[in-house]
Amino acid sequence: MDRILSNQNSRVKAWAKLATKKGRTENKTYLLDGWHLVEEAIKAQAKFHAVMATEAQMAQHLPDVPHGVPAFEISEEVAKHIAGTNTPQGIFAEISLPDKTFDPSYVHDGAWLLLDKIQDPGNVGTLVRTADAAGFKGVVFGEGTADAYSPKVVRAMQGSQFHLEVLNGDLNEWADALTANDLPVYGSQLDESAQSYRQVQPSRQFALIVGNEGQGMADELAAKTTANLYIPIQGQAESLNVAIAGGILMFSLAAGN
Repeated sequence: MDRILSNQNSRVKAWAKLATKKGRTENKTYLLDGWHLVEEAIKAQAKFHAVMATEAQMAQHLPDVPHGVPAFEISEEVAKHIAGTNTPQGIFAEISLPDKTFDPSYVHDGAWLLLDKIQDPGNVGTLVRTADAAGFKGVVFGEGTADAYSPKVVRAMQGSQFHLEVLNGDLNEWADALTANDLPVYGSQLDESAQSYRQVQPSRQFALIVGNEGQGMADELAAKTTANLYIPIQGQAESLNVAIAGGILMFSLAAGN
């Protein structure tokens, strides 16, 4: 097993570049930070390219690393450099980005979350994690939504990307295809004239669109929905955080929750 102690090492430079979308696209890989995420990837039988860990973390977790995966012992400073934080757990993995295409015209069942220009990585990751918890089949990232495999989104997803479909797509095409397949498509709107979410019967087959933190859902998408839903606010707050609103709607709309 190689030991890497310098941030100037070529491998370290390559791992650090995975914090950028360009680096991930060129290498077709992304980085997991922390044992929980690495363990989730092992359970999901993800394709590993390398595992990197400090001496203590390597001693603890090397026996659980899949056979044949290159392992590198790294210094604490290298760990901080790769993570981009001062308090990393000290264990990382480089794994392949998913390589899949998905035609929404074949979707006839399940609950689906569609993200319209959600820009905050914490919100995006929390929405994916909540969709996982609510039993959704997949999450579709529309144009303008934060990259699913950026470090902040990956941390916020907490491994949920291994439990459901995480896809990029044209949300207009998805809305049209799901409607054509008789799946109701609901939108989330901060508009008291919209339908109260409490009036919708829970189901196992539907889609929910949540929109940009500041602008909300695009008008073009709002015009395509089966119904646009409003969460009545009892207090004096003007609005709910998009991840909170999405969570309320997902658990309310999904049958069995």
